[in-house]
Amino acid sequence: MKQLFVLLLAALGAVSCEARSGGPEAAAPPQEDHRFAELPKPQPGEAVATFASGCYWCAEHVFESLKGVRTVISGHAGGTVPNPTYEQVGRGGTGHAEAIQVYYDPKVVSFPTLLKVFFVQHDPTTLNRQGPDAGEEYRSIAFYRSPQEKQQIEAEIQRVNAAKLYPSPIVTQVVPFKAFYPAERYHQDYFVNHPDNPYIRNVSTPRYNHFAKAFPELIRKSGT
Repeated sequence: MKQLFVLLLAALGAVSCEARSGGPEAAAPPQEDHRFAELPKPQPGEAVATFASGCYWCAEHVFESLKGVRTVISGHAGGTVPNPTYEQVGRGGTGHAEAIQVYYDPKVVSFPTLLKVFFVQHDPTTLNRQGPDAGEEYRSIAFYRSPQEKQQIEAEIQRVNAAKLYPSPIVTQVVPFKAFYPAERYHQDYFVNHPDNPYIRNVSTPRYNHFAKAFPELIRKSGT
């Protein structure tokens, strides 16, 4: 099933991330909408996880659909430039990847479960590329905040590789978390707010559907 997912992403190459910002439907947002989103603080008993898995428009929606997840923020991590803009990251040189920050209740959904979702909802075997999107900002990264999380990430990589769930070995970077910078407001909840965007229809939605088919039991009911 996952091999078919890889082939599906490759077949969608005509709709690239560069096309995300092209055309009248995805024109630049109003100037006042360029402000950065606010980064929420964890609530009592809440944990935070950070992942990079290609375009954050779909990854955000995938993780926000999980039971036990309160909110997800799209942004950038893994680089050296503080508070970079979307345009800066896209031009290269910042070292950042498009990433999401997940605020979740570990009593409802565990970090190992988040890892399983992470490795299914994107192709972790392509270096600096995710489907039609190419560049270091689309590389796969699993950030860890403790030695235990590092061990859990490495164990999941070993499990996926041993099971040969993908035709090639995983190239996901395992990196200590340092900083996360939220993207501009118009990037937040983009999947939900722009369902007719060509990139959402042709790339993000198939990716979400693949995840939903793999983990239907993890998806929260509508309205909860």
